[in-house]
Amino acid sequence: MTYIVGMISQKGGVGKSTLARMMAREFGAGGLSTKIADLDTQQQTCTNWAGRRAENGIEPEIQVQSFATIKSALEEVARFDALILDGKPNASEQTLEIAKAADLVVIPTGQTVDDLHPGVVLAHSLRKKGVAPDKIAFAMFKTTGSDRENAAAREYIAQAGYMVLEGEVSVSTAYGSASDQGKAITETSFRSLNDRASKLAQSVIDRMVELQERQVA
Repeated sequence: MTYIVGMISQKGGVGKSTLARMMAREFGAGGLSTKIADLDTQQQTCTNWAGRRAENGIEPEIQVQSFATIKSALEEVARFDALILDGKPNASEQTLEIAKAADLVVIPTGQTVDDLHPGVVLAHSLRKKGVAPDKIAFAMFKTTGSDRENAAAREYIAQAGYMVLEGEVSVSTAYGSASDQGKAITETSFRSLNDRASKLAQSVIDRMVELQERQVA
């Protein structure tokens, strides 16, 4: 059974494509054949990143392809163990299509209400359109390192009725430097940063396995 993960966001620049690349790397490192479907045909953030990765000879090699529609992207499902749908920024009809097709949809968010509120509004809108709430998970991104702020943000999301994944991605120039080289955020030069991101990636995997096991049962 193929794992399908959807990365969606209520606005650009919150870390959606960064998380897509992280998951592709972790799936690949775990021996799963993986592909990112880059559905933002204008920016092609993941596509360009994969080019840098290939140029620098970084393993595992990660397949990325640009797709204009969800339908064409889903035609790749049978060929891979994991398919990551990296959607356009901002909520759209495509966002809903991704949410319905994926086993799990991940919404990255920062710690401030300016980030948290739009993310929760997006999640609520998906629920109203028939997406099960247990398929929706939030990922803490660009965190400050403050335990108090992190706890408050997680509580905000929990009170709204959604799961917050374990682990987090803090603000660090090392993550940007890794991306510039075609690396994922679990491949920086700093073990502590890699460990935090790896914890988040493992939480995504654990949640997805749990949801698929429920379907089988």
